[in-house]
Amino acid sequence: MMSMLTRGQRSEVSRLRQGFCLRTRDETASQGDRDSRFEIRNSKLRAAALMLSLWALFLLSAMIISWAAEIDSRLALSGNANRVLEAEAMACSGAEIALHPLVTPASPNLRREIEKRQSYEAHITGEGGRLNINWLVAGEDPTRLDILRRYLENKGIDLNERNVMMDSLLDWVSPNTGLHHLNAPPESDDYHPAHTPLTRIEELKKVFGWQEFTSQQGWDDHFTVNSNPPVIDLAWASRDVLLALPGINEQSVDRFLALRRGPDGIDGTADDAPFASVNDAAAALCLTPDQLQQLSSLVGFRVPVFRIVSVGKSGGATRVVQMVVRKVNNVAQLITWKEL
Repeated sequence: MMSMLTRGQRSEVSRLRQGFCLRTRDETASQGDRDSRFEIRNSKLRAAALMLSLWALFLLSAMIISWAAEIDSRLALSGNANRVLEAEAMACSGAEIALHPLVTPASPNLRREIEKRQSYEAHITGEGGRLNINWLVAGEDPTRLDILRRYLENKGIDLNERNVMMDSLLDWVSPNTGLHHLNAPPESDDYHPAHTPLTRIEELKKVFGWQEFTSQQGWDDHFTVNSNPPVIDLAWASRDVLLALPGINEQSVDRFLALRRGPDGIDGTADDAPFASVNDAAAALCLTPDQLQQLSSLVGFRVPVFRIVSVGKSGGATRVVQMVVRKVNNVAQLITWKEL
């Protein structure tokens, strides 16, 4: 058939064929471009969807972890709170046992351990072995005031500071307002003495000149306002308190304490020396009859007022209860109670 076409016709057919092939190739290329762009768009959408999924998974994981941490924190707080309550209960248990009129400082019932996790340990000491501040300054008796002055001197407080402390304390407890001792500051808008005896030993922190002394650890170990009678109990007085008494030297005090405390060196235990009276204690202190006569209004023996400190523990929690009680005729009378 091609042989029957003229040369011009064959040229036209050839041109038409070439045009058709070109259009076919263009259409094929265009379709390929569209498919490629569609594939790229689909890939981007899949990548975005994957990122969103991962982000949602991350947020969900963070929420679960936070929730778990919150639960763990609450459980820990609840456990700690329970241990604190248990420790407080243990401390109160030891205090209640020590409060019994027939329980002595050497009683084995003052210590107990429960299931190796909970325990209490109570200590009983004589409140009369401490210096009763109100008694020492009452009436400004020179002999009693000298006891407090010697105590402060033995603690390393210099003369000028002692004078300020003593006069400020006398002003504080004196009922006379508007008057003040030589070394005490006058009343002002910032300083108002109470003009009444101390109700708690912590009130010494408010007295002018006593701030540095009362900032020291254990400053109140040798002071009280609760002993009655307020004399110094030779059965419980510490070394510092005994050395504040007139006419007593360090050698006598050290020998006396070694004898009073027994082999274990601790007051209130079963091996303590069996002193029966103030005369026995005075003899152990090597006091002459004249010295004992001079001290007769200042010292006593077995004052029936006691300080009880009970420590309760549960796990890592610790609570401390302190009481001052009077035990007379098998009856215990609570004077003060506080948690430390």
